[in-house]
Amino acid sequence: MLQKLNVNSEVRTVDVSRDTPLLWVLRDVLDLKGTKYGCGMGVCGACTVLVDGKAVRSCMTRVGSVAGQAITTIEGLSANAAHPLQQAWEALDVPQCGYCQSGQILAAAALLARTPHPTDADIDSAMSGNLCRCGTYPRIRQAIHQAAEAAHAPALKG
Repeated sequence: MLQKLNVNSEVRTVDVSRDTPLLWVLRDVLDLKGTKYGCGMGVCGACTVLVDGKAVRSCMTRVGSVAGQAITTIEGLSANAAHPLQQAWEALDVPQCGYCQSGQILAAAALLARTPHPTDADIDSAMSGNLCRCGTYPRIRQAIHQAAEAAHAPALKG
């Protein structure tokens, strides 16, 4: 069955069942490999993407339920890794193995969209569903704070 999806600001038509998990459509049909398969039960957060700006677990989201909504994967967050979160992640050497990081970054993007100046408690609460086996949680928190500051810093005048 044909499904129309708006993925990373591009309308794509895919021939899959409405019940197919969004994760598999992104990875196997659209070849967007940044979204990772972790647990398959919506627990670890490795598969997190944004749907209309809200962080969702793509392994548990059926493709038919997101037709017509804006889906953003790590590939669509910015064209050249210029998003403040991506820059902060790199500047602070957040990832170790890196497997969970696309889900971490997208969960953080959803947090900053609704809470532009988060406290540590805001960050801990919003990120609690995203697991990092390497334990980089302190650097993740620091990177979110740095990105929040960068996103709201006045532009330098030359």
